[in-house]
Amino acid sequence: MQILKIDGNVAKAVLSGTTRQVYLDVLDEKAQVGDYVIVHAGFAIHKIDEKEAKETLDLFEEAGVFSPVSENNHGVH
Repeated sequence: MQILKIDGNVAKAVLSGTTRQVYLDVLDEKAQVGDYVIVHAGFAIHKIDEKEAKETLDLFEEAGVFSPVSENNHGVH
C-alpha cells in the first residue's frame, strides 16, 4: 500500500483504489507520505522501495489478484 497521509502513528494508505487506515507503530523506520508499506492486520510491518512495490503489484495484477483503477498506477492516486 502507498501512504497518502500521516497523522501521528496512523496513516491513510491506498491500494487498487481502496484506502485503509494503517498503524505505523511496528515499523522499524520512519514512514513518509509516498512510501510503500506491507500491511498485515492493519499494521504497516515493513517499508519497501518503489521498484519492489511496483514489481509486486505487477505480479498481483498478472495473477488476477486485483485490477488497477487506471492503467499503470496500481490504483494509487
